[in-house]
Amino acid sequence: MIPSHTVDEIKNRIDIVEVVSDFVSLKRKGQSMWACCPFHNEKSPSFSVSPVKGFYKCFGCGKSGDALDFVMEMEKLNYVESLKFLAKKYGIEVQEKELTDDQAQQQSERESLYIVLNAAKEYFTSTLWDSQEGRAIGLSYFQERKMTDAILKKFELGFVKDEWDGFYTHALKNGHTEEMLEKAGLLIVKENKKYDRFRGRVIFPIHNVSGRVVGFGARALKKDDKPKYINSPETSVYVKNQVLYGMFQAKQAIRMAENCFLVEGYTDVTSLHEVGIENVVASSGTSLTEGQIKLIQRFSPTITVLYDGDMAGIKASLRGIDMILAQGLNVKMVLLPEGEDPDSYSKALGAEKFKQYLEDKKEDFIHFKANLLAQEAEKDPIKKAESIKEIVSSIAAIPDAIKRTVYIKEAGDLLQIEEQVLIGELNKILRKKTKSSNYSKTEEAVPVTLQPSEQEAIWDPIEIIKYQEQESIRLLLEYAHVELDQETSLQSYLLNELEDVEFLSEIHAEIFNKFREELGKGNTATIDYFIKNGSPEVRRTVIDIISKKRDISSKWKDKHKIFVPEESEKSHLERTALTNILRLKQRVVRKMLEDNIERLKSVSNETEQTEIQQIHSELKKTETEIASLLGNVILK
Repeated sequence: MIPSHTVDEIKNRIDIVEVVSDFVSLKRKGQSMWACCPFHNEKSPSFSVSPVKGFYKCFGCGKSGDALDFVMEMEKLNYVESLKFLAKKYGIEVQEKELTDDQAQQQSERESLYIVLNAAKEYFTSTLWDSQEGRAIGLSYFQERKMTDAILKKFELGFVKDEWDGFYTHALKNGHTEEMLEKAGLLIVKENKKYDRFRGRVIFPIHNVSGRVVGFGARALKKDDKPKYINSPETSVYVKNQVLYGMFQAKQAIRMAENCFLVEGYTDVTSLHEVGIENVVASSGTSLTEGQIKLIQRFSPTITVLYDGDMAGIKASLRGIDMILAQGLNVKMVLLPEGEDPDSYSKALGAEKFKQYLEDKKEDFIHFKANLLAQEAEKDPIKKAESIKEIVSSIAAIPDAIKRTVYIKEAGDLLQIEEQVLIGELNKILRKKTKSSNYSKTEEAVPVTLQPSEQEAIWDPIEIIKYQEQESIRLLLEYAHVELDQETSLQSYLLNELEDVEFLSEIHAEIFNKFREELGKGNTATIDYFIKNGSPEVRRTVIDIISKKRDISSKWKDKHKIFVPEESEKSHLERTALTNILRLKQRVVRKMLEDNIERLKSVSNETEQTEIQQIHSELKKTETEIASLLGNVILK
């Protein structure tokens, strides 16, 4: 268990922008920071972070919370694990009691996997640097590849001896279980045989975006060792289509450059870091996936793909270009000379010349595809037509209609084909995509909706009351501290006026009562108070209530001369508070009238009927008084 004073220190040190920025690229707009939501697929930003109030809110999927909630959601950690995660980020020491064997067994499998994978990483790096065999074989191999000590340590590279059970024996001695070693993909169990998955190879740890080791890649050092590379199998912490090698080391550079270089192998990544290009990740020999593209999209609007000069490999990987385009990202390509890869060519040219080569040779996907396919088509008109269709097919993958129009025009100029011909082909592809989707079925299933004038008004009194309760809570959260006059704050005014109102929403009642409780102690409960101390449901409710998707543009006043009263102005705020109190009471009274009418229908006793009628009469008088103050017309 983490001591409360340590928890407070962690929470006080947290900067939500810093925390969220480790996972997504934020851009300021008004008082908030915005990004595409990391929790669901979207093309335009609806994920907002409030630096002042310390919370995030997605207006698309509805997820919200503070920095701890964000880490819990992103890393799939529990509360205590998230605290440890943030403590590590801010260099805060967390002292806990030593776990007993029973307690260790009770830890989640996920955390246990992280522990054993980290132990494996430390074993591999220690073997590389501290053993005679590691330095003679592993370190020599890296040095032959011109990899510096700084890069080896930055990526935590390692070595494992050519032994059947070297790590297995070491791990058992250090308290790790055979079951967890097998689940982590470090131990292979076949019939009565148990042996290490990685033997006699150099090791490339694979980190998730927050820096925790989730798996390994291992390269053979002997020519007869097949396959050349062995990777960890998938586990609950290592889902291959969601992970990119080098993302942890690259994310800050990618965010700064607003561009991510995409390569194929581990050493391609490390070599580019050697020449000062740090915004680079690798798909590690696997086909690019939608999950990996979305991971890059968190940090950059642009992907630049570096292709080896192998024509067969390029053609096989072109499908990934359309996947990138379909996610709304910009795509650039760089083709390296035949027989070269980023590792070899960066070493051959040196840092400055290689950087200049990337700058000079980058092309957008249309030029790249056109040049590539032109080499195949040459004078064959049928192949040329197929090539054109393939280029238009890539344009059709782009979700933004304006971008599609720009690229169609560029393709027409480049291919010397009339723009209308390409537009016709584009529309044909788009119509085909529409038909193949479920859109047509959805369209048929949509019932005819009446216009507002034709619809019967639906009044849900309970929901309306809850909405008005919510508005009362919002005013308290935003302006509880505001003094309406020398003796009355907005907080005491609202609490006093709503003393006789029983909230229908339990969560609203909980928040309201907490304001009352704190006022009794001479304190004012703040937004920060609820976010730091409230239950998960209270935190979510508070964030949802105070979140604003859009600030009022300054152009309304400066350009259009439209003046909107500031709610925080004392005179306006007092009127807003009074109106809210009256509306809430009006809704409550109206609900009581509705209930009273229903009760009257089922009563046969004359005395009881008279009593109900008297209550009804008093309620109607109250409703009339409230309506008069509001200037409303009573509908019922």
